[in-house]
Amino acid sequence: MKADLVIHNGKIVSPDAVIEASLAIKDGKVLAVGAPEAMPPATETFDASGLHILPGAIDVHVHFRDPGYPHKEDWESGTAAAAFGGVTTVFDMPNTIPATANGEILAAKHAIAKSKAHIDFGLYGLLGDENLATVPELLQGGIIGFKLYMGNTFGKIASPDTGATLELFEVAAQSGKRVSLHAENNDIMERRQKRLMAAGIRDQFAHLAARPAVVAVEAVSRAAILAEWTGARIHVLHISTADELRPLREAKARGVDITGETCPHYLMLSTEDYTRVPGVIAVNPPVRQKHNQEPIWQALLNGSIDMVATDHAPHTPEEKTRNDIWTVDCGFPGVETQMPLMLTEVNAGRMTISDYVRMSSYNPARIWGLYPQKGSLSVGADADIAMVDLGREHTIRDVETQSRSKISPWDGRKVKGLPVHTIVRGRFVMKDRTLVADSKGWGQSVHTIQHMPPPQVRNAEHTMQAITTQCSAGRRE
Repeated sequence: MKADLVIHNGKIVSPDAVIEASLAIKDGKVLAVGAPEAMPPATETFDASGLHILPGAIDVHVHFRDPGYPHKEDWESGTAAAAFGGVTTVFDMPNTIPATANGEILAAKHAIAKSKAHIDFGLYGLLGDENLATVPELLQGGIIGFKLYMGNTFGKIASPDTGATLELFEVAAQSGKRVSLHAENNDIMERRQKRLMAAGIRDQFAHLAARPAVVAVEAVSRAAILAEWTGARIHVLHISTADELRPLREAKARGVDITGETCPHYLMLSTEDYTRVPGVIAVNPPVRQKHNQEPIWQALLNGSIDMVATDHAPHTPEEKTRNDIWTVDCGFPGVETQMPLMLTEVNAGRMTISDYVRMSSYNPARIWGLYPQKGSLSVGADADIAMVDLGREHTIRDVETQSRSKISPWDGRKVKGLPVHTIVRGRFVMKDRTLVADSKGWGQSVHTIQHMPPPQVRNAEHTMQAITTQCSAGRRE
């Protein structure tokens, strides 16, 4: 059999090992891994001398703003940024205009993404009190999972109360899909923000004061209890505090199907950066005090936190530099800079390159039902590859990034370790730090290859559906 491409002289990285080997690709799949002389003949060969060959990163948390906010980002620019960041699959959030809340809107978003994306993607469906009836449409239309906003953030999607959250978890549990959570207590945040605004307090530290660590601790604890009762699978987004690690670990110990992520800005930035980049660093949840960093690092390395993501949330410079913190759009781009930032930590000895593959690719693929087709470079897997130069030094410049948003707290930061080539299903989409011109539209939805374990519904007799059916039956009798 003749391969389409054989990559020679690279170091192939898995969660368990780094091996010097060649890799053959055929029809978008890994055909063979082994000694150079064992590779089949190929239409094309590629010399990866000096490079590490990683399974492409899977970023389960991006906001590409399309449809609704194309001046901030769209699928073309967002996935170009991802390709430059060694990311081969992204999961996009539903807080667009309109929100991804029913089958018709989902189908339109699928069409937009498919026409523009350079890399593969999954789409979240909104899980809220207002669209409970359209959940079957979302499942039929093809989603990677659900997003539930326990706390308010950009887009101002209503946060369900606890009763609604329980019912939404009941419905999600029956589907087997995972629910990603913006886990902050909305009541606390809104009350504190109103008081701060009334007092005329509008600096960036006021944003932090409105969202103390307890909002995350309470929300994670509450979500874990509701997930334990219903059997829902949940994922805690953007873990920002050391304090929320306790309810996360305790829930895992009880057998709750709960996973979590953190982001580079919670690992590497703190309130000490507020005055350096006022407004720019504003994000929900906020970047917190420095004492949170080391516990979050340790949780990521020991597996309490399962993965690294970015919460890529672009806005324009004007939207990020307003004097009143309550009018600043929260979030900033990150899908292009995550890998260089984390590889810098590999070079510094914080973790191994295999650790990084585990948290950036293997775990996301496994947890979201895409493994082994994604998150692996084993035979038969999709040939999703990031070739990185661990020794290459680079300075992040906002103006040079692919995102339409040209403002981030990373501007001017020096990194060591850079993706130089990105391959998606056997095809180069970024080569020699240049976007491949005809790769637009190459991306496809991964929901068709997702295989989640069977649902593990608990307390089914107590669900809203069950009790209303039982009561109706009783009345008929």
